[in-house]
Amino acid sequence: MWMVSPPVGILQSTKKLFLSERAGWGQTLEFIRKNAANGLSVANLVAGLSSVLCSLNRQYHHSCWLLLVGFLLDLADGAVARQLDACSALGAKLDDFADFTTFGLATALLLQPQGVLDGLLAIAYVLAVFARLCFFSSAGIPFTYRGLPCPYASSLLAGTFLLTGGNITLLRVTAIVMILFMVDRGFYPHDKVLESQLWKKLVYAGGVAAVLFSPVAVASIYCLAWSTSYIIFPFAIWSCKANSGLVSPLGPTGD
Repeated sequence: MWMVSPPVGILQSTKKLFLSERAGWGQTLEFIRKNAANGLSVANLVAGLSSVLCSLNRQYHHSCWLLLVGFLLDLADGAVARQLDACSALGAKLDDFADFTTFGLATALLLQPQGVLDGLLAIAYVLAVFARLCFFSSAGIPFTYRGLPCPYASSLLAGTFLLTGGNITLLRVTAIVMILFMVDRGFYPHDKVLESQLWKKLVYAGGVAAVLFSPVAVASIYCLAWSTSYIIFPFAIWSCKANSGLVSPLGPTGD
């Protein structure tokens, strides 16, 4: 009995289709690899803009929650960029813009400026974050920041607001202290919690659980303790291992 072989053209077309599908999947995966960290930065930016809208509508508890979400996203974007070898100049700019929006503009609105002095304090806070991001971010020393990273200042203010029920006097005093910490050019270690010891990764996982699934009081106390420990004991507790090979001058920095 004679066997009829398939036409050569059909085989070639099938092969080309299969190869094109593989190439398409490869391009998709490469796009995801290059832009996963940028996606986290965009999510941080969206959280910051949403926080601004909540503050303008006097929904400050929602605004604080969004700031804490932005804090967690900011810590993750740099780690993802370095792990996937996807650091870029675009990622660095996007990260700084998201940080300025979330930890500068959105956080300053928690101060509820209503008069001249209140407005000047809010402006001073935004300018401190701007100066911190533009001029003090790099200390010229490996694995070291100069000036308190603004996400920790924002997390502290958001936690304070939630825990005290919006005590505006205490919040403004705390904001003044955070301004001084951000511009005093003190040294702080890189906060690579997702690229360091296991206990730091557990702290981050606990932060995610606290912010997303726990009552407001638990989330605020957790983030307050986390941020305060970094501010008061930066090198004693949070120092990054100096032998890490994941540092890049470009890309999201987690600052």
